[in-house]
Amino acid sequence: MAVGEDTFFLDPAFQGTLQSQIQQIVAAAILSGRFEPGEKLPSSRRLATHLGISRITVTLAYNELVADDYLSAANRSGYFVSRTAPVSRMNNTPLADSGDSVNWTHFIKRVFTGGKLVQKQTDWRSYPYPFIYGQADPSLFHQSNWRLCAHQALGRKEFDSLTSDYAERDDPELLNFIARHTLPRRGILARPEQILVTMGAQNALWMVAQILLGNGRRAAYENPGYPGLRDILRHSGSENIGIPVDSDGLPPDLLPRDLDVVFATPSHQCPTTVTMPMDRRTEMLRLARERDFLVVEDDYEFEMSFLKAPTPALKSLDTDGRVIYVGSFSKSLFPGLRLGYLVGSEPFIRQARALRHAILRHPPGNIQRTTAYFLARGHYDAMVRKMRDAFHNRRSVMANALAGSRLRVAGSASFGGSSFWVQAPEGIDTEVLSRQVRDKGVLIEPGSPFFGDGDRPSNFCRLAYSSISQSRIPDGVAQIDAVLADWPMGPARTMRQ
Repeated sequence: MAVGEDTFFLDPAFQGTLQSQIQQIVAAAILSGRFEPGEKLPSSRRLATHLGISRITVTLAYNELVADDYLSAANRSGYFVSRTAPVSRMNNTPLADSGDSVNWTHFIKRVFTGGKLVQKQTDWRSYPYPFIYGQADPSLFHQSNWRLCAHQALGRKEFDSLTSDYAERDDPELLNFIARHTLPRRGILARPEQILVTMGAQNALWMVAQILLGNGRRAAYENPGYPGLRDILRHSGSENIGIPVDSDGLPPDLLPRDLDVVFATPSHQCPTTVTMPMDRRTEMLRLARERDFLVVEDDYEFEMSFLKAPTPALKSLDTDGRVIYVGSFSKSLFPGLRLGYLVGSEPFIRQARALRHAILRHPPGNIQRTTAYFLARGHYDAMVRKMRDAFHNRRSVMANALAGSRLRVAGSASFGGSSFWVQAPEGIDTEVLSRQVRDKGVLIEPGSPFFGDGDRPSNFCRLAYSSISQSRIPDGVAQIDAVLADWPMGPARTMRQ
């Protein structure tokens, strides 16, 4: 690595010579860890030109730093941070506030922290039993094919995908695939004017809330449900009502009157994974028409259907334009992709496009084009088939392992999916359980973040099989069960009697 000269700035108020100021800049950067051992400094000529000073001044400063063992000089190669340079004894000491005297409590008008969200372990791959949801499994992802598509998207012939401004439109190849391939598989027919590419499903849901909700509006959401949606609604200014879900998902008969928007996951309820039956879907649409409200359908995991074909999307049954459909490629490809889409009536999509323009203009063009190539060339479908086969086998193994444990399956998708919603014995706090099993190399997702405010059940959790190999599943479940068997409160011992 090389240190760029643009990291150097002279302070006109510095009390001392230019040479001593350069020495101080370099020494402070080394002591703070910004310049690391072995890094090459700018040549004396380049740094002098950048700062507008004499080259001899820089050379003298460098030589003094060599004498103090901050730098080392290599013949004809330049100056480098010394491998034996002094280090600060305060490296582990918290830094001061740098003179920040602003009363942020006064200036911050809206607080966005405080929501209870699912915490993701960044180093999950280092754990032998990662039962965590939504992370890409390297053994199932076609990295070489993705790399080829990315290379083509960045090639000279495709230069427009990298440099074009898509503020008023989206990549035509990606839109074409969504309109002609993805949506028809869900029974949805849509024109390009009715589709908007987003930065993932979360961004899509946020835009929906910004456009449709606010003071005086009422929204209903599933409880338990997606924590990210609940956090969005918390900042929308609307009155938000949690609807308890059952073994068939959201019950339409529990929807209160005078609603404006209902948020639902009918095909694959989050987190219970249950599927809403057809009679409930038709009743939901009947009520939407009769009571004049809209339905936002988050169809986040329909691709993972390996037990049987997924039921038609709610949007496919909509003849009035009352359903706004949210789709995502981040779940089936990888979460860092952050690419999703909205499908709705043109007046709504027109507003969503304008809002996207005001906030982020558009998702990166080269990412859209790379994804379009990956989809259109068949790599995506081939990868999804591979994932379905793997998930089918893993699901069967996990179901057998859970059947012999103290955990009870409280929800599972009728068509497949990538996780189980499970219930621990009464008296078990899965937040505590997650910390105890982590010491045994097991990662689980406690269920409390999925529930709305108020009385949150503490004994639910989500166990995903998307990121763990099939061979490790039985032992991982056994590790959880062993902790439950030794639980000090006792109920785990009698759960299966």
